Amino acid sequence: MMYGWYGGDWGIGAWIVMVLVMVLFWGGVVTFVVFLVRRPPGGSVTHLPKPSHHDAELILNERFARGEIDTEEYNARRVALRRT
Repeated sequence: MMYGWYGGDWGIGAWIVMVLVMVLFWGGVVTFVVFLVRRPPGGSVTHLPKPSHHDAELILNERFARGEIDTEEYNARRVALRRT
């Protein structure tokens, strides 16, 4: 009997199964690596801090000091910032 590349009873079905298993294996490896890379360090979800009203008021004060806005606009914007 000759058992070589083509001598067994596996046929084309074995090749299809091998390809499917290989695609599943490498897909799992790639998914795992992407999961590790995209996960934040320490396992916790980090959120960007919200900009505070203090920063907006500083910008408003600077614009008023440079003369870009007048007193009425300054007061209206400051009231609007403190309202939200």
